[in-house]
Amino acid sequence: MSQARFSMGQLVITARAKDVLHPQDVQGCVERHAAGDWGELCDGDRRENEIALVQGLRLFSVYHDRSKIKFYIITEHDRSVTTILLPEDY
Repeated sequence: MSQARFSMGQLVITARAKDVLHPQDVQGCVERHAAGDWGELCDGDRRENEIALVQGLRLFSVYHDRSKIKFYIITEHDRSVTTILLPEDY
């Protein structure tokens, strides 16, 4: 596992995401997010996250679990909370 590039604060997951996502995939993607692997973002959004790291803005990643279910991981600007959620929970 790569070293975390930022503090993620409290880790929370929405009820729907917890019900449908594979837990091992979630854990792996949380580690990727912390390491600055933003998943399936376009180049422009990747650049925005790199700027957000420096400026203290919100960080956003997109992943799919083994069942091809899309989910987001969002760390708030103040790094107090990181939320795992489905697109429909957003």
